[in-house]
Amino acid sequence: MRALSIAATGMEAQQLNVEVISNNISNSSTSGFKASRVEFQDLLYQNIRTVGSASSDSGTIVPSGLQVGLGVMPAATYRVNTQGNLTVTNNTLDLAINGRGYFQVQMPDGSTAYTRSGALQLNSSYQIVTADGYSVLPAITIPQTATAITVNSTGQVIATIPSTSGTSQQTAGQLTLATFANPVGLEAIGNNLLRQTDASGTASTANPGSSGVGTIVQGSLETSNVDIVTEITNLITAQRAYEMNSKVINTADQMLTTTNQMKS
Repeated sequence: MRALSIAATGMEAQQLNVEVISNNISNSSTSGFKASRVEFQDLLYQNIRTVGSASSDSGTIVPSGLQVGLGVMPAATYRVNTQGNLTVTNNTLDLAINGRGYFQVQMPDGSTAYTRSGALQLNSSYQIVTADGYSVLPAITIPQTATAITVNSTGQVIATIPSTSGTSQQTAGQLTLATFANPVGLEAIGNNLLRQTDASGTASTANPGSSGVGTIVQGSLETSNVDIVTEITNLITAQRAYEMNSKVINTADQMLTTTNQMKS
């Protein structure tokens, strides 16, 4: 009976759906996190009577045919890249991106990763780094004598330096943001980092505030774009779908039991 295997694919699909939803909910407090959703596709169909086939020698055509679907399969996990809310932290090196773009991060192997999380810090060499100590690109070093750091909306990093006449402003560097033709194609590698793939296209870098690129908001962080109410609703829907598929399996099993108990 095909119903057993068909319903099994439905249960497996909803199990994956719940796993994605649970990951979204668990990262509801992760800075710069983007929620994902699962895209499903129906499986192949078994043609018992082909659509459009001849039904007689006189050339009459079957109008609808007879097909039986073989279930469902997950096709992709789609990252929803909507803007998260900006939360004021008043921390000097908390930088939020308002709009399109990603911070660039140099990985230990020399490759470049990308992130929306702007919870940055200074390392022992006064370089701006991520929470894991990875350098932000372009590399920016703050003068050791700096008493304050200002990052304007266009990504210019300005250090306040004491001087004999009071203080002076010194440009320490310029942050740039990377954009992609298809940001959904970026591969998540954990630690709030994404990696470029053939699907995402090559990174295009520009100063914040340029055409098509977001701006920098100092002293703020972009929160996760996970909507808890939506995720709970999706979780309940997935649970009900899982239960219904299990009910199909129980019903099919009962039908097979009835058939086996029949006596001639």
